[in-house]
Amino acid sequence: MKKTLSFLAVTAITGAFISACTDPVTTTSQPTNIRVQDYPVTQKNPVSDTYFGTEVIDPYRWLEDDRSEETGAWVKDQNRVTQAYLQQLPGRDRLRERLTRLMDYERESAPFIEGDYTYFYRNNGLQNQSVVYRIKNGSTEEEIFLDPNTFSNDGTVSMSSLRFSEDGFMAAYQLSQGGSDWRTIQIINTATKEPVDEVIRNVKFSGISWRGNEGIYFSRYDQPDGSELSAKTDHHKLYYHQIGTPTSQDALVFGASANQKYRYVSGSVSEDNRYLAIYAANTTSGNELYLQDLSTDTQTLITVLDHEDSDTSLVHTEGNTLFFQTNLNAPNTKLVRATVTKPTPNAWIDLIPETENVLDLSTGGGYFFAHYMVDAISQITQYNTAGETVRTIELPGPGTASGLSGKVDADTLYFSFTNYKTPSTLYRLNPSSGESAAYRASKAQFASADYESKQIFYTSKDGTRVPMIITFKKGIALNGDNPAMLYGYGGFNISLTPSFSATIAAWLEEGGIYAVANMRGGGEYGKAWHLAGTKMQKQNVFDDFIAAGNYLVDQGYTSHSKLAIRGGSNGGLLVGAVMTQQPDFATVALPAVGVMDMLRYHTFTAGAGWAYDYGTADDSAEMFKYLLGYSPVHNVRAGVHYPATLVTTADHDDRVVPAHSFKFAAHLQDKQAGEAPVLIRIETDAGHGAGTPTSKIIDQYVDIFAFTLYHLGQK
Repeated sequence: MKKTLSFLAVTAITGAFISACTDPVTTTSQPTNIRVQDYPVTQKNPVSDTYFGTEVIDPYRWLEDDRSEETGAWVKDQNRVTQAYLQQLPGRDRLRERLTRLMDYERESAPFIEGDYTYFYRNNGLQNQSVVYRIKNGSTEEEIFLDPNTFSNDGTVSMSSLRFSEDGFMAAYQLSQGGSDWRTIQIINTATKEPVDEVIRNVKFSGISWRGNEGIYFSRYDQPDGSELSAKTDHHKLYYHQIGTPTSQDALVFGASANQKYRYVSGSVSEDNRYLAIYAANTTSGNELYLQDLSTDTQTLITVLDHEDSDTSLVHTEGNTLFFQTNLNAPNTKLVRATVTKPTPNAWIDLIPETENVLDLSTGGGYFFAHYMVDAISQITQYNTAGETVRTIELPGPGTASGLSGKVDADTLYFSFTNYKTPSTLYRLNPSSGESAAYRASKAQFASADYESKQIFYTSKDGTRVPMIITFKKGIALNGDNPAMLYGYGGFNISLTPSFSATIAAWLEEGGIYAVANMRGGGEYGKAWHLAGTKMQKQNVFDDFIAAGNYLVDQGYTSHSKLAIRGGSNGGLLVGAVMTQQPDFATVALPAVGVMDMLRYHTFTAGAGWAYDYGTADDSAEMFKYLLGYSPVHNVRAGVHYPATLVTTADHDDRVVPAHSFKFAAHLQDKQAGEAPVLIRIETDAGHGAGTPTSKIIDQYVDIFAFTLYHLGQK
């Protein structure tokens, strides 16, 4: 799946952290009694829909109108009640101090050379956005190139997709306001840092790809008819902007006609500037692939794949020779070679064949690096362009290695290594000799040796063997009395590989156990594993999650009274489905930016593209009934004791519109029979997660952890 099209999980911020000195939490038999005095009244204005002869009533449809005064007033009322409750919770000051100290350390990215400069990103610790620095080649004096923290007063404007022209004299980057997926593109002169052209607008789900020094390719939708944050967007288009021309003259490259109506379109120019690869898709899995030979004057498209039965991408070129990464007839992915005159699958030659482990490729220094995922753990093999094995890259241990990408003539490549208890360390590699060494150790002072991260395998309801990694402080007693947080995603071919998080570090230091289940629906074991958690097999994901929690209880790590469940986006759906199917499974539920209305998700923004994983209520009577059977919004029942629930969403989330969370919270507040609170925390000037300022991340996790620890009976 191409990164620009991914339906991403919401995870805690990743990075190294500083060990806190305070003691972990202790258990108390009964927490201080803090109650919600009165929930805001949520008016019911029933709307009736009929699906295949079945009537479905939607009493909170009005909350879908994000521009209405009524919805705005409801949001303010809910936040007022939620904050009044959260502010009473004990330990908040200590949690804030701990989270602040854990995140307050300097972080730097791998350096990269563009033109006459070496660039890198740095965050001094608590900056809302990382700053781009540069050093002129041959010098040691660094300067600030771009500081996104100066783009807004509160850090809510974020920058992404910084890309340089071939000679390094120009740069283009995207800006997002308040976390929205809608972006603008600014092109600047790298010497003066002044704009070269006017701002490009209406950009969404787009990369930036330079054609030499002449211009950039980017993707956008037409201005939506209705709310920019929720109106349906389903006709993506690829454009080319020539430097020095008005944006009104940008050339439409792909997606012009009705037979080119795709929800996701992107373009990428090969490093040698010879080919433009065009990807077209209607869902988040599978893509068509076309090429343009930019060395000729013709605009004719060369068809590589005219169907969406695989995820196939152009990863390298050498003259007329093309190299594709594909899972066509190879569920775990392989690398193939072809020629521009015969680029279609019937002429492909396997270069790195499919294995039993999932493959993802990177290129740099004239080599291929095969990143294999073995039970969600990284292994890397280096190959030359003839497909011959060069060496195995030695890694520090079990965890996640990423990077090893760069230009074809690079003599040094970089990769990072991390796991749930190890702060990310940056390594450099000489791709010719294979020599590697630590380049930049984390400046965190976290005592990794005091913690254990253990991979286990458990059995799901239907007998499927599922991996899970459990992280905890060494020496804990397996007496069922430990607070535990179980995290999951289970969808869209996304793999949850081990990574370090300052926020989860705070949870571990509080004495908490953190467990991540690698459930079906993800990509940990390739296409078959993904498909086993899609459409009418989606229940497998929920069963895998429930089995993970039961394993933690059966083995004495925790108990159902000490268990919190958390997930974001598709993982928010997971939490919503599990808590409505088994309300006594966990004591605390933390669904974040979740897909909660499975009958209407495809009517908002680019939601229809998720049908590959979910199916839609319009597909068939059978699919409608299946979705209705687990849709969280439609399965909240009166008279049930639901867990203490903190729903989190954001007012600028135009990926999973906040109406999903609004309606779910309204149903829970109306029907909750127990005393456990149901609250919704609605972040303002924030989106689906990307680009969230550090200050907002700290605020959010103070609230989440205080709420969770209190309701798990900790003090």
